[in-house]
Amino acid sequence: MNTKYIDLISQTFDFPQPEFKLEDKTLQFHDIDLMELVEEYGAPLKFTYLPQISNNIQRAKTWFRDAIKKHDYKGNYNYCYCTKSSHFKHVLNEALKNDIHIETSSAFDIDIVENLKKEGKITDETFIISNGFKRDQYVSNIARLINNGQKNCIPIIDNYEEIDLLSEQIDGNFKVGIRIASEEEPKFEFYTSRLGIGYKNIIPFYKNQIKSNPKVELKMLHFFINTGIRDNAYYWNELLKCLKVYTSLKKVCPSLDSLNIGGGFPIKNSLAFDFDYEYMIDEIINQIKQTCEEEEVDVPNIFTEFGSFTVGESGGAIYEVLYQKQQNDREKWNMINSSFITTLPDTWAINKRFIMLAINRWHDSYERVLLGGLTCDSDDYYNSEQHMNAIYLPKYNKEKPLYIGFFNTGAYQETIGGFGGLQHCLIPSPKHILIDKDKDGNITKTLFSEQQKSEDLLKILGYAN
Repeated sequence: MNTKYIDLISQTFDFPQPEFKLEDKTLQFHDIDLMELVEEYGAPLKFTYLPQISNNIQRAKTWFRDAIKKHDYKGNYNYCYCTKSSHFKHVLNEALKNDIHIETSSAFDIDIVENLKKEGKITDETFIISNGFKRDQYVSNIARLINNGQKNCIPIIDNYEEIDLLSEQIDGNFKVGIRIASEEEPKFEFYTSRLGIGYKNIIPFYKNQIKSNPKVELKMLHFFINTGIRDNAYYWNELLKCLKVYTSLKKVCPSLDSLNIGGGFPIKNSLAFDFDYEYMIDEIINQIKQTCEEEEVDVPNIFTEFGSFTVGESGGAIYEVLYQKQQNDREKWNMINSSFITTLPDTWAINKRFIMLAINRWHDSYERVLLGGLTCDSDDYYNSEQHMNAIYLPKYNKEKPLYIGFFNTGAYQETIGGFGGLQHCLIPSPKHILIDKDKDGNITKTLFSEQQKSEDLLKILGYAN
């Protein structure tokens, strides 16, 4: 009878997979021995596997290059990384190895851009696409960046006042884009995004505030779908509406030459994950070309802003199961030595699911469990997987430690969780390890941050100097 954890995984999924395999009875992730990592650094811990950032960027670039060649598409493609997914320097350093551009969303992002520029990681030619609602400091920082020579900084206009605010502080001529206020999916609590300018108002806005302003040149139309790029009727319908706006605007604004199809690609959240990236890109390029040909306008240069897709699949978190609580006849709670609320806040805030696998004991029998965090909060739990609506792990044994890993957690978790600051119930942030490979394929590990100490938290709270 197949009752071992390895049997469950092998029968449920196509396993092993490119990034996951079993070696010496323990799990490996991109050839990283995860038990060795635990033995060296302890648990809980977080890690970032830096090469996966470059891997995903190059995958997307290849898909777009192939689609552009196939359809004889005359525009260029530019890959942008939206920094809000992860602002860490090690992430930007890795991403910028791949000839990419940057999308910003707030004032302090510009300070990061200037720091990278000072270090030679970006140049005046790098596109800086500045999104978000802009006031005071953000406007000032964008103006400073442009005044200091960043000629490809393109603020994306989000409301009717921003043109005047930018014009007051930018010395010479500058380029802008306009964000479309897309209509949301029917399941949303509102009909239209709070961000951007409505479809029907874009051409009047251009004629009234941009066309007559000698300092401003409109270069880009920004189209963003909150749910990301997905093969469903909603996405294709919104894309076609956007293309109608683009072609109509292009006819009255010759300087318009770029379309930013914001909204990211999904990332792998289960061993059963299946998404045809190549088909989606191929069809997007095809739809854009067809629409432009029908309207007899030149095709635009394409920009994308991939955040989670860039960095998400590089991250992971490892916990130890401390104890099992049998709360009733059916429910067994495996208590981890950290908190989901603090270390994986997306699981609590938006019910996001990540790949979850045991690190060791794959040849032991398994059981159905719930996973609980350390905080005294009823929401600090994780109770189902995308693929089976349940969690199965090797049976709890007090004498045999069990370690579990959550994978593809690299986007948003640190910033939403408040890295380096206070955590719910004062649960400390775990150690964070950076993992890289040298040119010979040898794995290197660097301790990026230690686990928080009580002194760190007491200082924030005012109890210590």
